[in-house]
Amino acid sequence: MPEKESAVMKQPVPAHVGIIMDGNGRWAKKHFQPRSMGHRAGAQNFRTITKYASKIGLKYLTVYAFSTENWSRPADEVGALMGLFKDYLREALRDFMNENIRVRFIGDVGAFSRDLQELIAEVEEVSSSKTGMVLNLAMNYGGRAEILHAARNFAEDVRAGKFEPAALTDELFDNYLYTAGQPAPDLIIRPSGEQRISNFLLWQCAYAEFVYFDILWPDFKPGDLDQAIAIYNSRQRRFGGV
Repeated sequence: MPEKESAVMKQPVPAHVGIIMDGNGRWAKKHFQPRSMGHRAGAQNFRTITKYASKIGLKYLTVYAFSTENWSRPADEVGALMGLFKDYLREALRDFMNENIRVRFIGDVGAFSRDLQELIAEVEEVSSSKTGMVLNLAMNYGGRAEILHAARNFAEDVRAGKFEPAALTDELFDNYLYTAGQPAPDLIIRPSGEQRISNFLLWQCAYAEFVYFDILWPDFKPGDLDQAIAIYNSRQRRFGGV
């Protein structure tokens, strides 16, 4: 086992890590390739990082795959992304299920094509008995949209007489989010050099630690995840206290 990998497995790992997978398009430009090839390289790296995260003991990994704003990209790029999603899901059903990883999808997946929705449902069902890391794939996801979705559902329950408006607490609101039943992310990582949250887990990341890398997502390696975890472990989390 490589020395660096051994080192990270001996240190504590956060329970829940979020990753904003950014920089595929710039990676393609840097390598004089079409943007679709950047997304393909990013998808391959996603598989590598997911398996490594599971290996080192993460309980939850949430990756930002496709945002509600990404529909505004050129039609050919969106089409290429949809094709990659289908390829990944078919691969997951064929090979990835050998991993002890439970796959969940967060976001409004009803906006996708029927065949993609069917693949999403099948992957969730087939992996539902897995007892290892939970992989949340954020697809057609936006933090604001998630909060609105949760608020509307709570309002419906109030109208149905299940709750009084004053009953709403942070803990109760958590139950209406896509990530209900999961701990909030401890660490959020963003490669690509950008330093913004981009509408990712807005409610859940209130006290998450952030680590930014000037590395494009396809070039983000397991060793970079090691480094992010080491940075996380070097920080003192106060959660608003002293």
